Amino acid sequence: MTYAVRNIQRADGALIKQLAAAGTATVHEAQGRSGLLQPYMRPIQTGVAIGGSAVTVLAHPGDNWMLHVAIELCQPGDVMVVACSAPNTDGMFGELLATSMQARGVVGLVIDAGCRDVQALKDMRFPVWSKAISAKGTIKATPGSVNLPVVCGGAMVSAGDVVVADDDGIVIVPRRRAAAVAQACDARLQKEALNRKRLAAGELGLDIYGMRDKLREAGLVYVDSENDLP
Repeated sequence: MTYAVRNIQRADGALIKQLAAAGTATVHEAQGRSGLLQPYMRPIQTGVAIGGSAVTVLAHPGDNWMLHVAIELCQPGDVMVVACSAPNTDGMFGELLATSMQARGVVGLVIDAGCRDVQALKDMRFPVWSKAISAKGTIKATPGSVNLPVVCGGAMVSAGDVVVADDDGIVIVPRRRAAAVAQACDARLQKEALNRKRLAAGELGLDIYGMRDKLREAGLVYVDSENDLP
């Protein structure tokens, strides 16, 4: 048996916007350097940042049947996250599926496989992060699942988790941790703003971050020239 779960819980929309505004790098650090997808998952466009609730899909190599199933279960603001049951780079997603997703209010796609129709996707401003770009088409033959946990790009993703994606990559925030991570992001951004001012004024990171004593304890010794080396 394979399953498609109709109803999932989603994080509060304001929290999703807050996390998206913080960006993948800040979110990744704020939640303890976790949740980041592998760097081979790259955006087909630049300058785009999104956040949304994950609708998860498990598909099979060269088969995009379950993407069609998942579209029906999407709500405005969702991000479709597609994993494959085995490694695959076929072009499982293109302009027509994007058109259908846009009609449902889906804000983007993360797919651990290939996509195609790249220029058309850029023209219609549909954001995609994918493993590969390939003109190789797919079939519709074997059911998978929708809205069950998947591993995409090396990260565990459950339906309703928050997906944050931009030029730096993709990070997943577990739905239940969204509020705490958003708060940690704010604290981190405020601290970075202060440090940015200090760095711009000429202070060194060595002093701002208290590195000198730790470097000395780690064995770093300054000498004036090579002649002073033992």
